[in-house]
Amino acid sequence: MQKLYDVVVIGAGVVGSAVARELSRYKLDIAVLEKNLDVCFETSSRNTGVCHGGFAYDPGSLKARLCVEGNKMMGQLSEELGFAFKRCGKVLVGNTDVEYNQLLRVMEQGKANGATGLRMIDEDELHRLVPAVVGKFALFSENSGILDPSMFTIALAENAAHNGAEYFFDNEVTDIRREADGIWIITTLQGQFGTRWVINAAGLGCGKISDMLGLTGYRIIGSKDDYIILDRRLGHLVPMPIYTVPSNTYMGIHVTITTDGNVLLGPTAEDTDDLSYYGVEQRNLDYLYEEAVKIWPHVSRGDYIRTYSGILPKWIDENGKIQDFKIEIIDDVAPCAVNLVGIESPGLTASVAIARYAISMMLEREEFTPNPSFDPIRKPIPRFEQLSPEEQAQLIRKDPNYGELICRCEKVTRAEILQAIRNPLGCATMASIKYRTRSMMGRCQGGYCQMRISRMLEEENGIPETELVYMRKGGHPFFGKVREANKCDLEVAK
Repeated sequence: MQKLYDVVVIGAGVVGSAVARELSRYKLDIAVLEKNLDVCFETSSRNTGVCHGGFAYDPGSLKARLCVEGNKMMGQLSEELGFAFKRCGKVLVGNTDVEYNQLLRVMEQGKANGATGLRMIDEDELHRLVPAVVGKFALFSENSGILDPSMFTIALAENAAHNGAEYFFDNEVTDIRREADGIWIITTLQGQFGTRWVINAAGLGCGKISDMLGLTGYRIIGSKDDYIILDRRLGHLVPMPIYTVPSNTYMGIHVTITTDGNVLLGPTAEDTDDLSYYGVEQRNLDYLYEEAVKIWPHVSRGDYIRTYSGILPKWIDENGKIQDFKIEIIDDVAPCAVNLVGIESPGLTASVAIARYAISMMLEREEFTPNPSFDPIRKPIPRFEQLSPEEQAQLIRKDPNYGELICRCEKVTRAEILQAIRNPLGCATMASIKYRTRSMMGRCQGGYCQMRISRMLEEENGIPETELVYMRKGGHPFFGKVREANKCDLEVAK
C-alpha cells in the first residue's frame, strides 16, 4: 500500500476532478483514481458541451439547484482555468399552441428554480437572433451557453494536480473495505490505497462503487446519446444552441454550435444496460438528420465530419423513473464516504457546484485546514490559430516550433503538440493530445497529422511505435513497420 491519504476520489471525470480541485483548497493529501489512461475519456467529453440555464429540472431538486449555481460560476471558472466558454444564449423553438403552452410551463419552472434571463420571444425576434432557424416563437434563455467539455475537465484536473492532488491512471477499483481503525482500503488493478475519506465520483461506474461501499440498491442504466459533427463552415448559421420543445423526460434533438465553430446534431437518447458500447447505428444517423432539418434546414450529409456517442449514468427507481442526483453520506453504513449516484445531465454545468455541495457535507463532520498556497489559476496552451499575426510572430521568435504546422485543418503547431505531450498529468495517448489541442479533429480527421503526432509521442516518450496507445489500454494503432514486415516476407519466400 502507498501512503495513507486523507481523501481518495474515485473517478477523474468532470465531477471527480472538480471535487479534487475544490478539496485542494484545504491542506489534505488527495489521490484521484481513474480506470482510463486520462481524464474525460467517457461521459465528461462525450456530450453537447452546453452550459444549461436550469429551467429543465423539477423545482426543489438537486439538479435544478446545482445547475443554476454552476451556470452562475462558469464565467469565473473559465477565466481562472483557461477553457473556452461563451454565454451565447439558447432558444427552445416551437410552432403550435400546445408547444407554446409547454414552453410557458418550462419558463415558469425555470423561474421557480432561480434561473434568470428567461423570456418568450416572437417569430421576428427569434429570426433576428437565429436567422436560419425554422419556428414561430421560442423560449429564450440568455444565460445559457457553450463550453469545451474536454478542456473544462482537463483544466480542473491540471489545476487540482498543480495544487497537490495526485492522479493515478489505469487504476480500476476492484474492492473497497473498511478496517477496524476506520481506514478505507481501496484495491485497484495496480495496488492498494489507504484513505480516511473516499468519494464515489465514478460516473458510469457509480453503482458498482456504491455497492462496494455497502450502499446497495441503486439501479443504474445508461442513456446512450448519438451525435453528428458538421463542418465548421456552417458555424455562422448557428449563433447559439437550438432546441426543440422538451418532453417531460427528453430535451429533444438539438442543433448546437461548439466553442470551436463546429455544428452538432443530437442526441438520440436510448436507454441501455451496455455502458461501454459507443458505436453509432445508421438508423440513428438517419433519425438525427430527419429531426434536425425540421428546425434547421441547412443539414447536408456532405458536411458530416464524424459521428460519436456518449452515455449518461441514470439512476432509476423500480418503475423505471429517472431520479434526482444522489449525494449522500450514510454514517451508520459507510462513514467518511461520500456517495455520488446518477450524476447525469446537467452534471457538466453543475460539476463544481456538486463538488462544493459534497465537501460541505464533509465539513459538517470534520474541520479541514485551508490551504494558504492554493492557486486557482491554470494557464492553458496558447491556441496559435486564435492569435493575431503580431502575437504569432512573437511566439515564433521565442520558439521556432510555433512556425511548423502539424495539424493543417485546425492550425495546430509543433509547439502546441509538445506542450500537450508534456502536460502536468503525464498522459501520453493519442486521444490525450487530441483533446488538449484539437489536432485530428478537423475535416480530414487526422489524415495529415496523425502520423506526425505519433512520431512526436514516440520520440518524446522514448517508446517504439508498437507501444503507442490511441486511447484505451491495449489500443495500439501500430504493430510494426511495413517495410520491415515486407522484408521479412521476402526473406521467408526465398
